[in-house]
Amino acid sequence: MAAKQSYVLSFIANPAVEPLAPAFITDAQKRLKRLVEGMKVEWLGEREACEIACQTDELSALRIELKSLTQDRPFDRAILPPKGRKKKLLISDMDSTMIRQECIDELADFAGIKQEVAAITEAAMRGELEFKQALARRVALLKDMEEGVLEKVYLERIELMPGAKTLLATMKAKGARTLLVSGGFTYFTRRVADALGFDGEMANTLDIADGKLTGQVVPPILDKESKLLALRKVSEAYGLKLEETLAVGDGANDLPMLEAAGLGVAYRGKDVVKRGADAAIDHADLTALLYLQGYKKTEFVTA
Repeated sequence: MAAKQSYVLSFIANPAVEPLAPAFITDAQKRLKRLVEGMKVEWLGEREACEIACQTDELSALRIELKSLTQDRPFDRAILPPKGRKKKLLISDMDSTMIRQECIDELADFAGIKQEVAAITEAAMRGELEFKQALARRVALLKDMEEGVLEKVYLERIELMPGAKTLLATMKAKGARTLLVSGGFTYFTRRVADALGFDGEMANTLDIADGKLTGQVVPPILDKESKLLALRKVSEAYGLKLEETLAVGDGANDLPMLEAAGLGVAYRGKDVVKRGADAAIDHADLTALLYLQGYKKTEFVTA
């Protein structure tokens, strides 16, 4: 018989949609009683986040039961190890993660080809197209676009993801390093990184000549392997183990870094990403990443 291991069961809600009620946690305890022992409940945020510390030797059955508990409710859930939860490095994707939009799709909208480009974006994010190939195809469609459209897209279309500022401010206040790494474009990552307070940013650079996009990306292209390499290099530079890192993203090109990080989170992620991540957040905002680390709402730093 396998020895019982310790875990933390995390439940997180978006209270604007449906608060996390104490009655739900009480019901969860009753249903989990046959699978776990030593349950200890702690509320991290009233009606927003609660976790149950416990021990079990039936992890697979526990996953099934938690899925059943939350399948008809707008609650996020995770099973986490109890040690080393507060991470010292946050590495994040940008498009559809730290911002609501996909920048290349918004650029395409100005060119009247958003539907065509967005379809390629979706296929790449699901892992159905190789990222470099998909990027080249999309950027080629933007050939001869005026450089000024980049500024219009940033000013008129780009919105920060809810909870992003609090996530960054809190982790930085606790001494964590932060890096924005994107398969998108440096024009946007530089501005988003500055707006949110990231320590650094990495992305692809659009080739521009005579004030117009040439339809090409300046090599080398930053892809999924580049994101993984960035995680490893930055961790090493700061003297951190991968176990001390948190990575978040939504697309297939984020998966290698999510799998390598100490805590990999699929935020509004595609199914292939959710399957490979340690946790998936589909309902709450980005402050859920603080709750997953065991932070209480009273510890949040508002930017």
